[in-house]
Amino acid sequence: MNITIACIGSGNMGNALMKGASGITGPEHIAFTDAEGARAEASAKALGARALSSNTEAAGQGDYVFLAVKPQVLARVLREIAPVIRKRLAEAGTAPEGAKVPVLVSMAAGWSIQKIQALLVKEEGEASGPGCPVVRIMPNTPALVSRGLIALSPSPEVPAERTAELERILGSAGLVDRVEEQYLDAVTGLSGSGPAFVYLFIEALADGGVLAGLPRDKALRYAAQTVLGSAAMVQETGIHPGELKDMVCSPGGTTIAGVAALENGAFRASVIKAVEAAWRRSAELGKP
Repeated sequence: MNITIACIGSGNMGNALMKGASGITGPEHIAFTDAEGARAEASAKALGARALSSNTEAAGQGDYVFLAVKPQVLARVLREIAPVIRKRLAEAGTAPEGAKVPVLVSMAAGWSIQKIQALLVKEEGEASGPGCPVVRIMPNTPALVSRGLIALSPSPEVPAERTAELERILGSAGLVDRVEEQYLDAVTGLSGSGPAFVYLFIEALADGGVLAGLPRDKALRYAAQTVLGSAAMVQETGIHPGELKDMVCSPGGTTIAGVAALENGAFRASVIKAVEAAWRRSAELGKP
């Protein structure tokens, strides 16, 4: 696949997605840039990719330009690369048929496609060019082990074949699911933040095992495998988790006693509130 990908930001998520993408495009077609040049160099070296000297260089080279930066710094990055993106879009309008326009791929929580495009509009005195193709994604950290969930929402300017191409690239890091943009804040609260909630649960399960007398290493191993296997049961059987829970709960048995203890501690309500809090924070990050 003859595609060039430039990744602005070389944190965990950028590295995870580029690691997967390298298996599709080849690492020689991937480039990193970062506010800390040493981080970009390290990411590039680990992958066999290239490090670039600036964000504008990244914006000028990538068929896909990944914006793997925090929401709080995205505005600065967009203003920095805007002139380069506008120039490329204008040039693409006069290029031979089949020439690729750059597609921006943002994973910043809360930042709508419209808000991203608004920072890329023409400056005073410039001719107005075509709209910028933008794809919003919300990945999660299991992408680091190719088990992620990546929700994806393209703007109308992104051709269908480019969206399909991007889905193939991202698919190397996990399950890709296309959603309407209006749901992305909810996705952020659930699957974007959700791994942290699951890690807390795994840690708590292991602590319970230690309290009951298990060695720490075995308790953690058993807790992680229990969560992994239970998730697989939900996915592979299609049975509602409430029904699967009932299958484990014998009358007067050990499991129902444990479930009662969780309910007494408002377990489900607490998890719902955690997702709600993350969802609301995602929406706040997108406000001016």
